[in-house]
Amino acid sequence: MPETAGPVTELASQYVSQVTKDLEQNVKEQERVTAEIAALQERLAALQHDHAILLNMQQALGIAAPAPAPVAAAVVPAPRGKSGGARRPDTKKPGTKKQAAKKPAARKPAAKKAPAKPAQTEQPAQTEQQQPAQPTQPAQPTLVELVRRYLAEQNEPRSAAEVAEALGRTYPERAVQTKVVRTTLENLVARNGAHRSKQGSSVFYTVAAEPAPEPAEKAEGADPAE
Repeated sequence: MPETAGPVTELASQYVSQVTKDLEQNVKEQERVTAEIAALQERLAALQHDHAILLNMQQALGIAAPAPAPVAAAVVPAPRGKSGGARRPDTKKPGTKKQAAKKPAARKPAAKKAPAKPAQTEQPAQTEQQQPAQPTQPAQPTLVELVRRYLAEQNEPRSAAEVAEALGRTYPERAVQTKVVRTTLENLVARNGAHRSKQGSSVFYTVAAEPAPEPAEKAEGADPAE
């Protein structure tokens, strides 16, 4: 135990001695910097006093001159927390490096304006008016008309299947169906446009004769005695 205590004590005494010297140097540096700051403040106060006098003289003489830039206030440095000499005041203005590093943004070229379109003339409208009108296509006959016309051309009754087959051959683009033809024939029978007859299990249809037109005099309401 006594052998290990000796080196530790010597090391501790060295640290104490070194810390004491650093504290003394720190205090002396603070005193020196404080004295320099006080001298600078006195010098600044004298300059400000002279500046005020010169301004009064300038106004008295009637000399117009631009106002000088404001003088920045003196910055008092804070004492260092660690041992060693005091930190000197930073004379650089804040933000100088950032401002120097920034480059002015490149200006974007102005977008070119699209050329104005010429005003449309009335020539297209005149051309459309000069074109001949296309002939309108005649309206296609309805399925009722086709069924009635087909039955009128036959000399004997026809079934719905026969009518649908005949119309399908004549008009393949209409895609005539037997079920639709049968419904159409039944509608004609209901309106007295066709007659229905049954032979066994099959049903046949014939077109109904159109009634003869009445005489003109009777139709007009004339008296037959005249």
